[in-house]
Amino acid sequence: MNTKVYTHEFIDIKGANRANYVHHMTANWSPIAQEERNQLCYGVWGVVGTTGRWPQVVNLWEEDGFDGLAAGLRHETSSASFQDPKLEKWWQEAAEYRSGGLDRVLIPAPWSRTISELCVAGVRGEVYAHEMVRVPRGTAAIFLSIIAEEAVPVYAGHGWQLVGAFRTALADDSECVLVWAIPNWVAWADLEKALDMPGSAANRWRRRLWEVSESSSRLLMRDAPLSPLRLGRQPARADRHEGWSDL
Repeated sequence: MNTKVYTHEFIDIKGANRANYVHHMTANWSPIAQEERNQLCYGVWGVVGTTGRWPQVVNLWEEDGFDGLAAGLRHETSSASFQDPKLEKWWQEAAEYRSGGLDRVLIPAPWSRTISELCVAGVRGEVYAHEMVRVPRGTAAIFLSIIAEEAVPVYAGHGWQLVGAFRTALADDSECVLVWAIPNWVAWADLEKALDMPGSAANRWRRRLWEVSESSSRLLMRDAPLSPLRLGRQPARADRHEGWSDL
């Protein structure tokens, strides 16, 4: 049973600094977070601009439950600057690459796998889908059960694997976030075509989705070179100087 909670971030990037930013987060921040906050990197992805806002990055961090998140937030906000004084240099560099962002706290479905479990299972995609679904107030947990029972088999028929299924905390239980690993671009295109194909399992799922949700959207992402699902492990200090390229 997954008892973690997750910090989800949409980050707006300044100019052509996306590669600099994702390297700064995975190589420079994640090892510190692991050691000092027991916070694991779940994933760092660049949004494929044709499908969403650009240039943008999605970060997802695995926290040791609400108690772990509370300890981390206390540590981060206890100074007058609302930042850890030891990380002043890190924050200054990050500010050169990003202009702002929007965070949310996510609660996983009990059956949703942790990042360690995903790495052991070898889950990986050439591309990832990020879905946000609005549901009637108070029904997010019920919707995630529907995803497990009805959507996962349909998506699996096209090679997609569910990476994570979450509902948004600090709100009215009306928003869900889903992350899927897609083996290749052909598999993405095949499902998109099937969704519009009358009589197909994918088309039946789309109609079912319309019944149980109020709205939904999907964007595509590529994971950073030092993202855990690409590495098969957490980023380490030794990775700081590994070669990397733009997304």
